[in-house]
Amino acid sequence: MPIKMRKGDSMSNINHDYIQNYINSLLPKNQGILEELEKYAEENHVPIITTDVASLLSILIKSANAKNILEIGTAIGYSSILMGNAMGENFKITTLEKKEDLSELARENIKKSGYEKNITVISGDASEILESLEGIYDIIFVDAAKGQYMDFLKLSFDKLKVGGLFICDNVLFRGMVAERSLLIRRKITIVKRLKKFLSFISDNEALQTVVIPIGDGVSISIKQKEAIIDD
Repeated sequence: MPIKMRKGDSMSNINHDYIQNYINSLLPKNQGILEELEKYAEENHVPIITTDVASLLSILIKSANAKNILEIGTAIGYSSILMGNAMGENFKITTLEKKEDLSELARENIKKSGYEKNITVISGDASEILESLEGIYDIIFVDAAKGQYMDFLKLSFDKLKVGGLFICDNVLFRGMVAERSLLIRRKITIVKRLKKFLSFISDNEALQTVVIPIGDGVSISIKQKEAIIDD
């Protein structure tokens, strides 16, 4: 049966509003710089991770005792700072942002957070940066151009440790990936690429993957062994 959007349903997440509102009511409210950035994002229509995804990300970081994270898609630095809060002391985050103006804003916000020595913002196209980026990471978190998720996996897989997590946000893309009746014609290419990406990470024996329907959909893959990633 086709899924129909009710008037008032949110297009920014894939759950019914009453479920999302209840979940959000259970989560602690952020304060300080994170609260400030949440207000900025809302007022300036800047997409940041949702509250439930933020909580999930924090739990994953703490449970993995992650100390070295690669982030693809910085925006205003919200998720970088949030991840830093979850990592404790002596951590390192390298975060990549294509837009120069957002990179500068992120650096300012990160400095306000006190993490300027721990979080490095690199400006430029992630696909180009990843080819020469060095280091091995505990977690790679992707929240960038959805049509390029497969490319990001190919270019960063060898930089993720065995047992590390490859986490992607917005993989269900307003439900369009799962339900054809929701599909917007101009988004067909992105949806096709996301479906291909999700099929790949679900079937590849080098990964074990789960897709969770919170926010706009989150995929979590654990790297089980070294492999050559080629779709």
